[in-house]
Amino acid sequence: MAERSFSKEVEKLKIGAGEEFRGEGILAVTKALLQSGVSYVGGYQGAPISHLLDVFADANEILKELDIYFEASASEATACAMLAASVNYPMRGAVAWKSVVGTNVASDALSNIASGGVTGGTLIIVGEDYGEGSSIMQERTHAFAMKSQVWLLDPRPNLPAIVDMVEKSFELSEASATPVMLELRIRACHMYGRFDAKDNVRPEYTQKMAKENPVRDTNRIVLPPANFLHEHEKIDRRWPDAIKFIEDNKLNEWFGPVASPGKASIGSFCQGGMFNTLNRSLERLGLSDSFGNAKVPIYCMNVTYPMIESEVVDFCKDKDAVLMVEEGQPEFIEQTLNTVLKRADIACKVSGKDVLPKAGEYTGDVVKRGVEDFLKKCAEDILEPQHITVPALLDAETRNLLAAQVPLRPAGFCTGCPERPIFTAMKLVQREIGEFHVSCDIGCHLFSILPPFNIGSTTMGYGLGAASGSALNVDANQRSLAVMGDGGFWHNGLTSGVGNAVFNNNDNVLLIVDNNYSAATGGQDIPSSRNDNDYRSTQHGIAEAVKGVGVKWVRQLNRTYDVAGMKKLFKEAMTTEETGPKVIIAQSECMLNRQRREKPLFAKRVKEGKRAVRERFGVDPDTCTGDHSCIRLSGCPSLTIKPNPDPLRQHPIAHVDNSCVGCGLCGEVSHAAVLCPSFYRAELIFNDTKLDRVRAKVRQKVIGWFQERRTRSLEARAI
Repeated sequence: MAERSFSKEVEKLKIGAGEEFRGEGILAVTKALLQSGVSYVGGYQGAPISHLLDVFADANEILKELDIYFEASASEATACAMLAASVNYPMRGAVAWKSVVGTNVASDALSNIASGGVTGGTLIIVGEDYGEGSSIMQERTHAFAMKSQVWLLDPRPNLPAIVDMVEKSFELSEASATPVMLELRIRACHMYGRFDAKDNVRPEYTQKMAKENPVRDTNRIVLPPANFLHEHEKIDRRWPDAIKFIEDNKLNEWFGPVASPGKASIGSFCQGGMFNTLNRSLERLGLSDSFGNAKVPIYCMNVTYPMIESEVVDFCKDKDAVLMVEEGQPEFIEQTLNTVLKRADIACKVSGKDVLPKAGEYTGDVVKRGVEDFLKKCAEDILEPQHITVPALLDAETRNLLAAQVPLRPAGFCTGCPERPIFTAMKLVQREIGEFHVSCDIGCHLFSILPPFNIGSTTMGYGLGAASGSALNVDANQRSLAVMGDGGFWHNGLTSGVGNAVFNNNDNVLLIVDNNYSAATGGQDIPSSRNDNDYRSTQHGIAEAVKGVGVKWVRQLNRTYDVAGMKKLFKEAMTTEETGPKVIIAQSECMLNRQRREKPLFAKRVKEGKRAVRERFGVDPDTCTGDHSCIRLSGCPSLTIKPNPDPLRQHPIAHVDNSCVGCGLCGEVSHAAVLCPSFYRAELIFNDTKLDRVRAKVRQKVIGWFQERRTRSLEARAI
């Protein structure tokens, strides 16, 4: 069950020539693949291309009708290795993953396929997850393109341009016998637009043809002596072929006039993905409009690697200065640009990171200020007559003031998340046996390092939680604990974490959080998912896999909200005299996915007039003492505070707001931590029956009788 269903939208993929396609960027990319005659697609989910994989999954029937094979890959390395099908056979293949972490994982396969080269066109669609909205280390794909000598496309954020670049990518790959990477920023993935569709193309060469007519070419395999020839082949043959194709097909674009107005002749380079931001900045300065009719020449690099030297020289030969708008660092393109101009003996000043930030996301305001600084230095005469004074969104003084007054909003678990009670129990165990080292992993559970839990010391990569604590496998008075999600477990944690721990007689503890899905990437199914899947094999237990590689001490709890049970398991694992790796599997379904499934069904029952019951929890304001221990041990977004109704007490009391999903954690925490008994559970009944009303009356009478008896007892004592 994915985060979002595209079952209706994928019907648009069937339209053909003469029709207009309207939709989201990821749907446009999928349509472009179908129009390109692709034979197979695969990939591993991760922002910002998670939904692209979801589109592939929802369009599976359409793909099968066209004889296109789709595989939800186990990892990015698995996806990249799929491209081996195009090494010896003229099959077009495309895979997708999140970069740069996904490219890190796939780098071994990427290096091999880039070295040997391909026969069929191969396209790697990478989600360039760079900027303030990212959850990973801030690096760029560009370094991998240069390292492995694969061509990197960065299409202008415009649906017709993106579709054209996807189609041209396969042609470029085949013309140069080289894999092609196409990067998409999050705005490009989710922008809406339209383009003129073409007919879907059935692949000319299929997997069946390849299997029945096997081909082998040892020159394509990375072994001596062929591997020594590959480097020369990439530079002497594939590179010139790529340059010629890019030039002939004009993949890079030139906007604006040949020469800029004013005394100084200037221009600007930009990555294709940055064109809209640059154009908007020029528009705010009165030097362009919303349709890209710039008054300053712009060279839009839809191909950021390799650089087309002839086009660069032609663009710069009559200019005094150019601005290079290159997001991220190091400034790979700016350095190459300077080298090209120096070799061509062109005296054109290159500005870039001198007026733009060296690192960080290039938002509209950032680029506008950089462009303005560049123009003031190099062409002030064209700026002043038409300069529209637009103040910065936030000046430095205002930003500092906000930073001092507005609290940070760190990422946190969703309301009702089944992972929250796990770390509550962990905190309670630490109170009893002392602090212990916790190695974290990639996934929702990484939020445990933030308040209110403050648990975790390191994180090294997806599925590497156990491996990142392996160096602490020494005798000590305290064991270390590692955390890993079910998604990371199946990604590579089974071998690099569990298998490694068994092989090296690791005596530490591994917690595997099993929430039924690859939840952090949008709720995609994985081998251990409990639900049935029409196209994938699921319901393969993690416990069996762990035991299969040799773990003897395995415990599983199938309801993580049982805080007392979780606490007992943690304490047992951390204190047992049994040696060897100890694995705890904590299982409960991701609440976000559960709510996505159950809420529509609940609303439907209510609308149809059928009886429906919703559980929620609350706090008795007369009982709550206001010490807020429950909040410190839970941190649930629905658990907040409100003014104390008792005028004699000043501390605000705990309060459960209406976003409560009835998971029961607050009550479980109060019980396990021996806190105050102020929590209560209530059932909200919709479309109640006659029996419900009778029960309610009986309960009211019984409770009323006890209340009256209590009142009489207190009155008697007072007398």
